[in-house]
Amino acid sequence: MKVMMLLKVLFVTVILLLLVLMGLHNRAPVDFNLPPFVTEVVREPAALMYFSFFAVGLLTGAFLSFGVRKEPSKPNKPS
Repeated sequence: MKVMMLLKVLFVTVILLLLVLMGLHNRAPVDFNLPPFVTEVVREPAALMYFSFFAVGLLTGAFLSFGVRKEPSKPNKPS
C-alpha cells in the first residue's frame, strides 16, 4: 500500500471519529441564520449542523478535485 493512501485513510478515519464525538457530546439545539437564503431561523442539534457543514465541504472538495484527464502527449517521431 502506498504511504500517501495510508495517510489519507488515517486522516478520514480521524475526521469521522471527531464527527462521532461531536454527535455524542453536542446535543443542544443551536440557531442557524442565513438571511439571504433562509428567511426563518433553523433550530437543530449542534451535531447535525457539524455533520451538515462537513458534508457540504466534502462534496465541494470532491467536485473541485474532479477534472478532465489529459492523455500524455506522445513525442513526434520523424519518418
